[in-house]
Amino acid sequence: MNRSRALPAAVSFAAAAALLLTGCGGGDKGSGNDKIAGADGGGAKKTAAPSKPAPSKAPGIDRPVMKFPSDVSLVFDKASLPNADQAAALGDAENFVRAVIYGVTKHDVDNSAYKFYSEFQSPAQQYAKEQIQKNIDAGLTATGVSRYTGAKVQMVKGTKSAVVTFCSNDSKFYSKEIKSAKVHKTEESLSDYAFWQVGMMPSTATKGLWRASEIKVQGEAAQCRG
Repeated sequence: MNRSRALPAAVSFAAAAALLLTGCGGGDKGSGNDKIAGADGGGAKKTAAPSKPAPSKAPGIDRPVMKFPSDVSLVFDKASLPNADQAAALGDAENFVRAVIYGVTKHDVDNSAYKFYSEFQSPAQQYAKEQIQKNIDAGLTATGVSRYTGAKVQMVKGTKSAVVTFCSNDSKFYSKEIKSAKVHKTEESLSDYAFWQVGMMPSTATKGLWRASEIKVQGEAAQCRG
């Protein structure tokens, strides 16, 4: 058992999301051997973005500030996308991930950041809250480097929504006890890799902002290792 992950690859995914992701070819395969297009990050250059929100071309968005501890770093591959909607959906999907981990580091289950980047009372918002609460209950925070690669964005035909997929590598990302500062390190294993599917919706109130509505995280994702 791998105890290094600060954020367990738990699944919080409504039936509607399963249909949405299956419709765009991103459904849960149920097998770590399935090839995910782009999961190797080919053609993408890596860029570190440990604490700042993803750049947004949309002006006038009052985004929450997420200042992480110095020992926490989130690194996202830079992806080249064909249009502004895809870029915005990806940027705010990344911001949603940041916001969940930020809530863990702040030990704040009601932190405004994850609420800002997720639809109200959506499965994605519930997922964020549950992950933060689990770490609070366990007296844990996060430390180390979490890497995200192979991002893809698929616009869902006939809707204004998008599905963002990417892999995460938490082989150097660990749980840390808040009281003792003890870090729970383990050897690298398949448990460190996950495949994410995040359903994103454009905000109806804030132009240029996208929010997570549905999420599925496949743990022990063999296609993300290597």
